[in-house]
Amino acid sequence: MTIHLDDLAEFGWNSFFSVQLDPDDLHRAVAARVMAVHRNALEVAGPGLARKIPPYFLDEAGEPDNATVGDWLLLDPDTLRPYRRLQRKSLFQRRAAGTQNKSQLIAANIDTLFIVTSCNQDFNIARLERYLVMAREADVTPVIIITKVDLVDNAQDYVQAAAKLLPGLMVEALNARDPQCTDHLAPWCAKGQTVAMIGSSGVGKSTLVNTLSGTRKITTQGIREDDAKGRHTTSGRTLYRLPGGGWVMDTPGMRELQLTDVKAGIETVFADILDLQSQCKFNDCQHESEPGCAVLAALENGDLDAERYKRWKKLAAEEAFNTSTQIERRSRDRHFGKQVKNALKDKRKRSKE
Repeated sequence: MTIHLDDLAEFGWNSFFSVQLDPDDLHRAVAARVMAVHRNALEVAGPGLARKIPPYFLDEAGEPDNATVGDWLLLDPDTLRPYRRLQRKSLFQRRAAGTQNKSQLIAANIDTLFIVTSCNQDFNIARLERYLVMAREADVTPVIIITKVDLVDNAQDYVQAAAKLLPGLMVEALNARDPQCTDHLAPWCAKGQTVAMIGSSGVGKSTLVNTLSGTRKITTQGIREDDAKGRHTTSGRTLYRLPGGGWVMDTPGMRELQLTDVKAGIETVFADILDLQSQCKFNDCQHESEPGCAVLAALENGDLDAERYKRWKKLAAEEAFNTSTQIERRSRDRHFGKQVKNALKDKRKRSKE
């Protein structure tokens, strides 16, 4: 069996993945992309292939691995079991719910992130900044999509507020149900491109996926009138084929998005504050009462918005805490693993004596 790279391009394959193949891989492997993630299975697809596989598997070194939607896997041609996950071009993850300090994989190998919000109470600058941090950390192009423009007299107020968050940021305001409005999104949905949508429940992500794909594959629900909050309609993450040849992924609504390992993303989204920080008199300036603090000076003269500064401090502190606790957990796991291996080694040694 031979891997035909031209056929894989239909599924979002590009040169980034081609260079990872060994010569033997071209003749002994089946390449497949993860199309959907369910609780107990992954749906994978490729040229002439569509099947479900277990969500966890062992790589070539015999180490446990897990994949997320958008990943590329190499399968054994005889058993169709995965034996290798290709290096990711991009990865979105967040701190998982609970107290175990684990990361939850969201999506891999995404080219563009559609950050979807709406012209109602869901429009939240702090939440948009969180999504932008994720996109910049993953080196993925962010595009803010503002839906439900038919519910307000002037959507430009929302557009202008969003556009201020990042220099050169693309912002599109549209009615997610109108096919003509979605023509503006065509450049990001062309052949070989993969788009992920992220945002709260009820903002119109599923509606937009249905409109872009020309289908009604995803059930949609309205929002509650009392607080403009949506009901969860997407329970998993799935890639859908678009008429233009691209792929789009819907995600479950996420109002709480704990950030981890996104220091570079924060530095990009809040580059103006980092620039001020570099001008402070002291390198370890905490921007509280130190003399020669450029950040405090900017706050006093109005060059830096106080609320934006507070959001930056909150995100930076959250990222530092979540990242440190995950590093500590990984260190404990490695230490425990060594203890188990040493115990097993001693047990085998005693059994031979």
